[in-house]
Amino acid sequence: MNLDYIVREPENITSSTPILFMLHGYGSNEQDLFSFRETLPKDWIIVSFRAPRNTQFEGFSWYDIDFNNPENFIDVPQAEEALQSVLESILKIINHYGLVDGKTHLCGFSQGGILCYSLALRYPDLFSYIACLSSYPEEKILTNIVKDKKKLEKLRFFISHGTDDAVIPLEWGRKAADLLYDLGCYFTFREYMSGHGVNQKNYMDLMDFFSK
Repeated sequence: MNLDYIVREPENITSSTPILFMLHGYGSNEQDLFSFRETLPKDWIIVSFRAPRNTQFEGFSWYDIDFNNPENFIDVPQAEEALQSVLESILKIINHYGLVDGKTHLCGFSQGGILCYSLALRYPDLFSYIACLSSYPEEKILTNIVKDKKKLEKLRFFISHGTDDAVIPLEWGRKAADLLYDLGCYFTFREYMSGHGVNQKNYMDLMDFFSK
């Protein structure tokens, strides 16, 4: 499935141009994280995907969520399908620009961040910097992840969560620190005095992470 997306291209694109792929949260759209582009490195290609499914109210989702059923909170087949669509779209876009030497980065919020964990840990050779904002690692789609520390050591994770997040509890977000620590990944985990969102300090730390 080809995903819709919007893109910001730098003036010059070479085989080593970095590219950042953005995955929005449930009920949002491709414009959401794309607003970050103003303060991201000017020489990067920025691609923001639109999730393939319509939500009940305006906006889109990567997979359905059943808030009334903790056991089947996520629709696993839909999530797997979304992961495959994102992966195929990423590879197609990288190929389109001829980025054979460039670094590929991920940034996901909430549901988009959940997919970012799975993508990065399944295909660590493909990615470099991964930012997961207000999300958590979902065990049901963390099957087939790479556990070879040598392959995981080049990944860099930035994890952030609001202390008053009423959508994804902070305890869920903290699972990321345990998981990444056990896998031997490099990561920064930060908590902010905010709800389910990105406050100014969080935003500044995120930009600092991507500027290194």
